[in-house]
Amino acid sequence: LLFVLGTVSCTLFLAVNGLYSASDDVIELTPTNFNKEVIQSESLWLVEFYAPWCGHCQRLTPEWKKAATALKGVVKVGAVDADKHQSLGGQYGVRGFPTIKIFGANKNKAEDYQGGRTSDAIVDAALSALRSLVKDRLSGRSGGYSSGKQSRESGGGDKKDVIELTDDSFDKKVINSDDVWMVEFYAPWCGHCKNLEPEWAAAATEVKEQTKGKVKLAAVDATVNQMLANRYGIRGFPTIKIFQKGEDPVDYDGGRTRSDIVARALDLFSDNAPPPELLEIISEDVLKSTCDAHQLCIISVLPHILDTGASGRNSYLDVMLKMAEKYKKKMWGWLWTEAGAQSDLETSLGIGGFGYPAMAAVNARKMKFALLKGSFSEQGINEFLRELSVGRGSTAPVGGGGFPKIHSVEPWDGKDGELPVEDDIDLSDVDMDDWDKDEL
Repeated sequence: LLFVLGTVSCTLFLAVNGLYSASDDVIELTPTNFNKEVIQSESLWLVEFYAPWCGHCQRLTPEWKKAATALKGVVKVGAVDADKHQSLGGQYGVRGFPTIKIFGANKNKAEDYQGGRTSDAIVDAALSALRSLVKDRLSGRSGGYSSGKQSRESGGGDKKDVIELTDDSFDKKVINSDDVWMVEFYAPWCGHCKNLEPEWAAAATEVKEQTKGKVKLAAVDATVNQMLANRYGIRGFPTIKIFQKGEDPVDYDGGRTRSDIVARALDLFSDNAPPPELLEIISEDVLKSTCDAHQLCIISVLPHILDTGASGRNSYLDVMLKMAEKYKKKMWGWLWTEAGAQSDLETSLGIGGFGYPAMAAVNARKMKFALLKGSFSEQGINEFLRELSVGRGSTAPVGGGGFPKIHSVEPWDGKDGELPVEDDIDLSDVDMDDWDKDEL
């Protein structure tokens, strides 16, 4: 059965853009089809999470296609444009490209593929994982999706994170809330509602964890709470509506699987999330924790405080904050330092000693950076970041192959700078006449 399933839908979900096309044996995966194709499949899957602009991904593409053709009917080979579908990449902890994951018997615990990037290495790893999966089935340790399905129905459908709402509690909890709410209006007798129930419950738990409770999934029994059903014109079941503070509710018209619901919830979360923090590099920990946790960290080197004063510096910081807001969905880190405070870092990024303010975008995984060539303005920085986000712009390796020593400095106090106090020079003992003669 495993081998038969592998041939069923190799060309049904291929995208016309990205790195793959309908002529390949690579199945293009999206938030809409991922759950059905991968999670609910009894097949073994190898899935590449890529970005079309990523050079390593482009080099992997022909090898990935070769492996997919060789494994056709045996192991399924898929690809996710994780730049386009960031919620799906985020769901599986993708931080860099390409990331390859193996979805075996337990589809909820994907394994990272750490092997070579050739078709031979990929095929070998796939066959090794397939052998393990079959041997596990032989010994009765795993039953693939069928056993997972039973466990979902018995325990995975736990509704503990679905918030039940009523006519009395709705306004207080939802309308006056700063959080985003996805509310399902259901009828207990409705078959579609029963089918949705375990997906909604599983999604509620995942969304709660991933958004730290900022997006909530709820349910209303519309047969009991008829005031709410009338207010929102509920005519069929299930109906899902999205509520955000200060906005009219909108209908959710996406897929009904856990992954579909989670993907939309994460998009809503990123739309409503505050921009990332803009941190001053006052220690090594600030730099490393920020750059290690994000795909890119944007580092600005601002002029010395004596050159700009507080108002000038704040205007530069405001520009950075606006850009952090504009690009918040990219989940980049944002840092700044004063000219001269981290001179080793400046040198390693090709800034060193001139042209302030300056900006560099650093990929800490690859230790490569790109420099802002245009103006340090909303327009100039926007063009720079837009080019980066589509994989254009020249990059260079970080000098020395890694971050240099970072000095611990006092954070800026928000005030204008003060010139250092100079000692008074006592000239009373100097014979100016002798000095003049020597000079002549």
